[in-house]
Amino acid sequence: MVTLSLVHYIFIFMTVLILIFLIFKKEIVIPCVAGILLIGLAYTGNVVSSVQVLNNAIIASNGELFGIMLVIALVTALSKAMHTVGIDELMIRPVRKIIKKPSGAYWGIGLCMLIVSWLIWPSPAVVLIGALLLPVAGRVGLPAIWAAVAMNIFGHGMGLSSDFFIQGAPAITAASAELPVTSVISASVPLWLVMSITTAAVSFFMMKREMKKNLLKGEQEITGDYAASEIRRPVLSRVLAVLVTATFAAIIVAMVTMDIQGGDATALVAGAALILTCVITIAGSGFQAALSDTVDYLKEGFVFSVRIFAPVLVIAAFFFLGSEDYAVKILGEGAPAILNDISYFISAHLPVNNIFCVIIEILVGVITGLDGSGFSGLPLVGSIAGTFSSTTGFDTAVLAALGQITTVWVGGGTVIPWGVVPVAAICGISPAELARKNLIPVIAGIVAMGIAALILV
Repeated sequence: MVTLSLVHYIFIFMTVLILIFLIFKKEIVIPCVAGILLIGLAYTGNVVSSVQVLNNAIIASNGELFGIMLVIALVTALSKAMHTVGIDELMIRPVRKIIKKPSGAYWGIGLCMLIVSWLIWPSPAVVLIGALLLPVAGRVGLPAIWAAVAMNIFGHGMGLSSDFFIQGAPAITAASAELPVTSVISASVPLWLVMSITTAAVSFFMMKREMKKNLLKGEQEITGDYAASEIRRPVLSRVLAVLVTATFAAIIVAMVTMDIQGGDATALVAGAALILTCVITIAGSGFQAALSDTVDYLKEGFVFSVRIFAPVLVIAAFFFLGSEDYAVKILGEGAPAILNDISYFISAHLPVNNIFCVIIEILVGVITGLDGSGFSGLPLVGSIAGTFSSTTGFDTAVLAALGQITTVWVGGGTVIPWGVVPVAAICGISPAELARKNLIPVIAGIVAMGIAALILV
């Protein structure tokens, strides 16, 4: 039987407090710092050690997030180089003929994100789709925040929670529930459809309502200036535009055919972005000028990335304490698996019937998703589904799929501010604001999916 310690209760209290701050649109860095210090003090019993825990937590957070910071910086540098030569203008002209209204941009970005996320996962998809479609969306009047919402919901939500092609998520869930992967995938389809359709529809209508009421005058634009790039050397710009397009197309093919996923896929995109930046700058400015221009582009890229990530490193540091792997790195050997312990405690102290089984599976998915990974909670939701089915006779696959979809939607990058950072960074908006915009649609989707699960179990 799992028992909760003072550390667990501090984590619960601070999490609730942080959520309240988010609801009232307040920044949450100070509550996160306080939470880390309190947990460090409760675990070590030493003020000096608790201060060291704060530093160690931020270092661990940086270790996890630096790869994303780097790729955002390098892709931003590439976009600056492309804009200088006029490549971005040439690349978006064909797309601009198809996408002419904000609604079209919303669905166009979303569907492209979904398809590419199925093939190569959302993190590299954000970079590829962002580089090609965000300028188009901005010019047809789609606010930056809603472009980011579309990328989040369709990529990190729909794409990652289903994972029909790569099958990483269902494989983990199925293994812990002792089921074939095909069973979990089959059971997830109706739940995934209900969740996806509800969330996308609610989000779209929220966007239309806000735009109709003209509430978005103060929203930031995507990447700032949408004045057309000046194409001074048309032939060179066309050649370089073909090079960039062919390079990203080759990257997608390589990812699919060579089974390059996750961090490896992101690394491939980042490396290619830096190479393209150098090639474009040399071709456009000459070797002598490129020596300094490339440095300027990189500086702009890193300044942009660090400005977005600075508060997120502290925020993520607190919630990483909930993960056993990170807790050991931060607090030392013997550190509790806070989120898993809380989830087991809840499941052991609530009555077991179809309604409570669904509620518990959803709650566990939400709680384990708070660490922002989306995948760390999958073994737990799978094992709980297996436990419930053995005692009640409910459909294990349905419960496991319900937990999987909930965990990935919450933790994979839709409603957790530190999980939406890549999309927020590409779009140049606040991660907390993006998470708030996603919150109502995702809650509506989870409620609708929960009702569907009650029918299916």
